Amino acid sequence: MKVAIITGGSNGIGKGTAIELSKRGIGVIITYHSHPEAAEALLKELNWNEARAAALPLDLNQPASFANFTEQVKKTLHNVWGRTSFDYLINNGGMGGGMPFTEVTEQFFDQIMTTNFKGPYFLTQHLLGMLEDGGRIVNTSSNSSYKTFAGYSTYGPSKAAMAAWTRYLAKELAPRRILVNAISPGPTHTNIGDGVFERHPEYLEPLAKETALGRIGRPDDMAKVIAGLVSDDFGWVTAQDIEVSGGHIL
Repeated sequence: MKVAIITGGSNGIGKGTAIELSKRGIGVIITYHSHPEAAEALLKELNWNEARAAALPLDLNQPASFANFTEQVKKTLHNVWGRTSFDYLINNGGMGGGMPFTEVTEQFFDQIMTTNFKGPYFLTQHLLGMLEDGGRIVNTSSNSSYKTFAGYSTYGPSKAAMAAWTRYLAKELAPRRILVNAISPGPTHTNIGDGVFERHPEYLEPLAKETALGRIGRPDDMAKVIAGLVSDDFGWVTAQDIEVSGGHIL
């Protein structure tokens, strides 16, 4: 049985991806940070079939904790699936947040950059020895990495770094036949996005009008693309950053 690790897997795009992969018979390890109850609820939903699921705590803003997390992954793989390796790494966890450039503090900058780029970078380094040859890595970037929005001078570059790293990693891991791709969602109903939309409901209609297909994205829109990228159907695709936005700002 194939097994995937999905960071930020207890809600939003990560949750949608966990559900989609489980439907396809893939076991999943989801990570959570601030919402353990959401992870527990999702496990009850996922463990109805033979694919199985597990949840582990992870703080992407604390790279010093990754060695211990890696040991927990090893134990979980052995105890749940009887394996010493896994097949797919979905680097989905991250954080949002906007602030005018003139108000950005070093603390805010470091938190965004660590959670969205440094954390996934070094987490992947820790887990790479357990990733099967011929496996898949899918990174979640954002269309904010190349479409500029006022107030996102920290978030956008953090996601641009993910997209660039995707290409470099694809080149380095090609000898192991590990495919590395990214998706770049547009505006999407997630915990991050909906928090903004709750504070600023007036954003929803203009964002929908800016989108060719006429609505905001949903987690399952992203999940289906991620599931496709880890499948054999996309076995000749690597180093790509795929915008999944319904045609946002064409």
